[in-house]
Amino acid sequence: MMDMVRVAVIGLGGRGMGLINPLKNMPDVKITAVCDVYEDRIKAAEKSIGKSGLFSSTDYNDVVCREDVDIVLVSASWQAHIDIAVAALDCGKFVGMEVGGCYDISQCFRLVEACREKENKFMFLENCCFGQRELMCKLLAEKGYFGEIVQLNGGYCHDLRNEVSFGRENRHYRLDHYLNHNCDNYPTHDIGPISKILKINEGNSFEKLISVAGPSKGLHEYIVNKKKDDTELLNAQFSQADTVTTLIKCKNGEIVRLTLQTTLPRHYSRDFSVYGTKGMYQEEGDILILEDVDDSYTRHEFQPHKLYHSAEKYEKKFDHPFWQKKDKGMMNAGHGGMDWLVLREMVESFKEDRKPYVDVYDAAVWMSVTALSEQS
Repeated sequence: MMDMVRVAVIGLGGRGMGLINPLKNMPDVKITAVCDVYEDRIKAAEKSIGKSGLFSSTDYNDVVCREDVDIVLVSASWQAHIDIAVAALDCGKFVGMEVGGCYDISQCFRLVEACREKENKFMFLENCCFGQRELMCKLLAEKGYFGEIVQLNGGYCHDLRNEVSFGRENRHYRLDHYLNHNCDNYPTHDIGPISKILKINEGNSFEKLISVAGPSKGLHEYIVNKKKDDTELLNAQFSQADTVTTLIKCKNGEIVRLTLQTTLPRHYSRDFSVYGTKGMYQEEGDILILEDVDDSYTRHEFQPHKLYHSAEKYEKKFDHPFWQKKDKGMMNAGHGGMDWLVLREMVESFKEDRKPYVDVYDAAVWMSVTALSEQS
């Protein structure tokens, strides 16, 4: 097993720079190359990394085949992910690819084909699969505490009006997606942990999908109030609905409900919840009910506030091993510890030459929800 893993980071916007911070604090990782189409972002990355001998380029083709690169971390715009990943795989590199939906189902097949006989060389960097409650619920499901699971909900509910509306100024790719597409464009934060609990690609599978979209009002309202001098966007017709709801039926009978809501005033939520015959978990209120452990929740039928944060009392007994060994470095790495865990899995699966926790088949299935929801 090698001592030092050499990483190239391609895509140095907010997410790429956010990943550099934990990577540069890992003693067995060395960032040897960075790439972005914008020179100022490259300079910012160089300053952050602060190491001599760092290679940089505005063309990812200059990076993906370099001999001083073991892992290519792809954190560019969504539409470029698969092109870069395939180029790196063709050069024999291990690829860590950031999340986002896929608008063309053929691209999902293309990614899988590129990984044929290279399944140990690709990881999908879905950090929410490493969330504390998501992993706790996975463990509870495996031990049977939920009984027979019948439904899971998830969502990406996040007020992105400012980010999307100022996409031109901030050079952010989401604006064009919201102008031209209507779908669940960011399904992996919610469907990823759900898939792991349901053992999708491990005997279970998603079989049927139906997606419905409401009106598109939120962005126009926001632009009228916050950006009324932008005549282009003021007169634009956004395709993306304020709310998209997707229902999925599984091979084993379970129902999955996904919600995308990103253009209305609201708090952040992944709307994660699990419902089974012996228990349930609900993100809103952090409520965990396990009949086989404690049925006292029945006394709170008309006082539901007494169940708020009830999941906390189960942490010592049911926290996933990843979360039992949390430390300051992990918790400061981003997204409450999830970024550290997903990056460590990437590095360690490469060093051990094993299948990562989130593989190319997971990536293809989860990203396909975007294309299929748009068709629906």
